[in-house]
Amino acid sequence: MSFGTQDDSDEVMNEINMTPLVDVMLVLLIIFIITVPVMKHSVNIDLPRASNEVQKAKPEALRLSVDAQGAYFLNEMPVTDESLALQLLAAAAQKPQPDLHIRGDKAVRYERVAQAMASAQRAGLRKIGFITEPGN
Repeated sequence: MSFGTQDDSDEVMNEINMTPLVDVMLVLLIIFIITVPVMKHSVNIDLPRASNEVQKAKPEALRLSVDAQGAYFLNEMPVTDESLALQLLAAAAQKPQPDLHIRGDKAVRYERVAQAMASAQRAGLRKIGFITEPGN
């Protein structure tokens, strides 16, 4: 009993099998056909130049506080509604424009904070932020 194929020819194959070589070449051809147009057709744009100079005039931040009774404090100095509007107008005219940081007491009516924001908007301040404390 012998195990094996029905064709028991012990002849050595003298020819090279070209099928795998042709398959590899066709795959490479397809890859090059796809990638060459992508590499050659790029959009020419003029990118902006950036410098890494340190900003010399850093705008200072205005700190507007509203206490529980609704009184305004600009940089820890008490101000009235009219003087607040004038000081915000003066701050909006500065170059670069300072940031406005609003700190409102949690017991104050939201109306007073909204009035301060409206005054800042009318004055032309563009950077307004709120200061909060992290909760537990």
